Amino acid sequence: MRISAATAATVLGGSLALGLISVPAAQATPAGPSECATDAFGVAGRYGEFVLGDDVHSPDAEGAVAVGGDADFRGGFSVANELTAAEVAALPGQASLVVRGDLLNGSSVTAVMKGNAVVGGKVGDRAVELHSGSFRKDAGLIDFDAEFTKLRGYSAALAGEAATDGTQVKADDSRLTLTGDNTTRNVFRVTAGQLEQAKEVFIKVPAGATSLVNVSGGSYDMAAAGTTGFFLSGGQDFVLDDKLQSASDGKVRARLLWNFPDARTITKNSQAAWPGSVLAPRAHLELGTAAPVNGSVWVASLHGSGGAETHHFPFGGCLPETGETPSPSATPEATPPVASTPSGSTTPSPSDTPAGSASPSASTSASQPAEAGTPTPSQSSTAPAEGDLATTGSSGTLPLIAGTAVVLAAGAGLVVASRRRSKRA
Repeated sequence: MRISAATAATVLGGSLALGLISVPAAQATPAGPSECATDAFGVAGRYGEFVLGDDVHSPDAEGAVAVGGDADFRGGFSVANELTAAEVAALPGQASLVVRGDLLNGSSVTAVMKGNAVVGGKVGDRAVELHSGSFRKDAGLIDFDAEFTKLRGYSAALAGEAATDGTQVKADDSRLTLTGDNTTRNVFRVTAGQLEQAKEVFIKVPAGATSLVNVSGGSYDMAAAGTTGFFLSGGQDFVLDDKLQSASDGKVRARLLWNFPDARTITKNSQAAWPGSVLAPRAHLELGTAAPVNGSVWVASLHGSGGAETHHFPFGGCLPETGETPSPSATPEATPPVASTPSGSTTPSPSDTPAGSASPSASTSASQPAEAGTPTPSQSSTAPAEGDLATTGSSGTLPLIAGTAVVLAAGAGLVVASRRRSKRA
């Protein structure tokens, strides 16, 4: 059957209209869980302890340590014993110990087992003991303020992720169970209050899947209910997590992230090893006097002693591409409180330094400007609106529709002209 040019033009115009209008809808589909952020934490992700303010800690951290304020290691401290050569090479300046302010050690040893040591302020009273690297003075190796601006923005964006379909959060008396069946990524949403009521926490996901636990609330005290254990399962029996034992040979722990976007204080019960990494860029982390964190910590300030170590189990999960650096025009916020350096072995309280005030140390005060450009809590706790994701690729919608209308009009004109010629004939 022969089709006239006018009819063909009309059909073509209609097809373009349908096709072009459908394009933005296809582009608006948010990134699925199979897409992973690359280098999600940037420089901070290479350190087992990444601290904006003061770090008061003993006796060791198995991974690399970076401190934006003062480091008080007067109880003796060793760093980086578990790093591989490749992990050392990936560090800025191959420095497994970075202190922007002063390093206080008294007469105790501060030992850097692998990599270099970089300190911006004074070192006293004993030189850093280096096993395979070198020492130098440099307060600008890492821009802690810029890195924490990115961490806060990313933490807020992660907090806006919807719970994954099929995930369950079940509280049964003093037992809290998180269950997910997605083989790539499971996002859980819980409150700090739910966690605080749990004496035991159980997490069951497929081995190798990422678990993102978004915890809402201004503080979390694991010691409130006396949490004594975290049990993980990669599909088999639950295993009480510890350094030498973990579910599915550590595959669940290595991809477990606890995100506290708004918390200002986090207290770990000394009786419980805490598996996974902790992202709490506004919080003081009180590690206690026993039991480790089996993962990395990214926090505003830190205190711990005794067995409260950070073990070297770097986060290797699949996180969504949602984090963006907050706009410099956002409402400024005061610097999060950091723990003051104690004169003895007394555990510092997060309230020792009022919110918004500078650290007692002169070097820390000089090196920690207020967090200019940081969004207010109401802004930071809200992830990018779904509409922002949905408009990806839709900016050309109006021009496309307009173009389609032109094509349709042209086709209609050809039809009219053709009919007039037919009548004349």
